[in-house]
Amino acid sequence: MARPSEQQQEALAGLLGLGSHSARKSHYPELLARLEELEAERNRYKWLFEHAVHGIFQASLGQGLRAANPALAQMLGYDDPQQVLWSLEDMAGQLFVGGEAEMRRIRALLRERGGLFGYETRLWRRDGSHIEVLMNLLLRHDEEELVEGFVADITERVQAQQRLQTMNEELERRVAERTHELEELNRQLRQARDAAEAANHSKDKYLAAASHDLLQPLNAARLLVDTLRERGLPAAELQLVERTHLALEGAETLLTDLLEIARLDQSAIRPDLDDYSLDELLAPLASEFEEVARAAGLALRARIPRLAVRTDARLLSRILRNLLSNACRYTERGSVLLGARRRGGKVRLEVWDTGRGIPADQLQAIFLEFNQLDAGRASERRGVGLGLAIVDRIAGILGYRIEVHSTPGRGSLFAIEVPLVRKPARPAPGEAIARVSAGDPLPGRRLLVVDNETEILFSMSALLGQWGCEVLTATDLEGARKALDGRAPDAILVDYHLDHGATGCQLLGALREDYGAEIAAVMITADRSDDCRRALARLGVPLLNKPLKPGKLRAALSALLGEAQGAPRGAGEGAGPSPAGGCVGAAQWPGPAR
Repeated sequence: MARPSEQQQEALAGLLGLGSHSARKSHYPELLARLEELEAERNRYKWLFEHAVHGIFQASLGQGLRAANPALAQMLGYDDPQQVLWSLEDMAGQLFVGGEAEMRRIRALLRERGGLFGYETRLWRRDGSHIEVLMNLLLRHDEEELVEGFVADITERVQAQQRLQTMNEELERRVAERTHELEELNRQLRQARDAAEAANHSKDKYLAAASHDLLQPLNAARLLVDTLRERGLPAAELQLVERTHLALEGAETLLTDLLEIARLDQSAIRPDLDDYSLDELLAPLASEFEEVARAAGLALRARIPRLAVRTDARLLSRILRNLLSNACRYTERGSVLLGARRRGGKVRLEVWDTGRGIPADQLQAIFLEFNQLDAGRASERRGVGLGLAIVDRIAGILGYRIEVHSTPGRGSLFAIEVPLVRKPARPAPGEAIARVSAGDPLPGRRLLVVDNETEILFSMSALLGQWGCEVLTATDLEGARKALDGRAPDAILVDYHLDHGATGCQLLGALREDYGAEIAAVMITADRSDDCRRALARLGVPLLNKPLKPGKLRAALSALLGEAQGAPRGAGEGAGPSPAGGCVGAAQWPGPAR
């Protein structure tokens, strides 16, 4: 590197504040020691100047650059600091990208403020490119108006900011495009919904058909999977079967909730109020969720007083089932409590949990459709956030007000108040299914299964056959008569909706008339409409909804065929008990004559 010129040496000495002390050493012997210290200090500052990471320069507002360190020269693409000692005129064109206009602005600001800190600008490099820099400039108010500057290269930071801005702009563009696509899709969906509503004069029939078509294949799949679960499969195959079972269970919950919320939105559900014993309503729920809680590592407690309420048993059970399901899902440790207490002329039903709680700002949002709190475990998020929306809609139908109290980190309380009555008028629905005889009454029993779906017949045959039953199958009345061959079955499992407008009720009535006996039967349907439920309420048989749960099916058959067969028969799931003989006779069967 070339030796600094005399001018640069003087500028550097001025920059370091030493002036011409060295020249006067010989004239002032008494200052020799002090000047030597100053000389050593000068050398240290010189070393820092020459080896600094950031650029350092000294310039005159009237003459241009007087001194620069190697870091500044390297930053600008030069080999020697001497190469960047431009005059004032050259600085405007060779240093600042903003040219003369920027030079004038800098001079004005320095004279006004005495310094310029955090000033971001662009400087030319030797190869014609430019760099982004951050400058701190200090003006020495002397005759020469010297400026001492410190320069940091921030090109990478600026480029990163530009890339981020570009990414944000691209993201905004994509969001706008996606929003437009979604708006267009929503418009199409609204048109499709309006067309569907206009084409369907009976919303109940439309939903019943949707329920049947969606749940039929799911029912067949679940029956086959449950058949495999009960077999002694190797561990690897059993694990696959269990995962398939969980997937189908999640799909069932999803479809059921979607259909339920649709029916609620269309006012397709009307309450069927009656008086019920509270323990008969709540005890089955407590028993059902005791296993659910245990599987989640929780304890379920129930406090059920001997009281009676006036309500729709099916709808009230749905409210409490959804509340208990949420309590088990969002509670990682501790317990869940199902309780009831008397308050004047009402009974307050409560579901407590020790879960994560709900923030105060979300207490109202939890009842909106498709709203889910962040579940801690992804495997637990099996729905689409409709459970509490369904609770809210059903509570509105029944005229109940939902109370919610929650403390984040401690748990939540959901409560409703139900009208109190003196004595129940009838037993709770599902009583016949709940009564199971001791032992296993199924092996060796001759069962007739009637369904218009051959896949379901295959699945039912596999499951019932695995339980030791002799299984006969048919798709209609004539096929049932041919399969029975003049010998009455021990029980009939029949789908409500058959082909050509026929119903399971009509088929059951015809077969009972054929054999002159009240053949035990279980009615099965994917139709969850109120019209279907009220029609089946006239039957003296249990009702099971598709997709079938093997546990409920086995309990219903055991109740009918076991030692407890003499107990009063209720209408099972979703319907109350009724006198026998509610089915129409064979003369009313639509189709070919026998």
